[in-house]
Amino acid sequence: MRPAHVDAVIDLAYGALILISIGLIATVDLRVGLTFGLGVFASYILHVAWKMARFDPDWMTQAVAKTVETQVEDIQTQVEETVGETVEETVEETVGETVEKQVEDVQTQVEAVNERVDRRPREDEVEELIEESVEDESET
Repeated sequence: MRPAHVDAVIDLAYGALILISIGLIATVDLRVGLTFGLGVFASYILHVAWKMARFDPDWMTQAVAKTVETQVEDIQTQVEETVGETVEETVEETVGETVEKQVEDVQTQVEAVNERVDRRPREDEVEELIEESVEDESET
């Protein structure tokens, strides 16, 4: 027999077993029919996997490679998002603290300059003092 004929006969046999399980469910007992049907289905899955491996030996490798590739891309995306968020938070905290400290330093310097300016006499006060000095000297 040719392999294609053997495969066709095996597929028909599995079909017949599935029909028998349906008949068992309908006539005998639900549990017996389901158990028999699940057994037939599991063995059919194994048969299909064997057949695929025989006709295309790289199918499982390609499927696994595609799955792993997809998962790696998902993980990379998650890592990039997580790292991006972490970096943003760290930069915001660090820059925020640095800027805040610099602003406080500038405010302190501005207050010091304001105090020095307030201690100096104003222009009109200086003019009055000069006029008083001139008047005092002219009187003497």
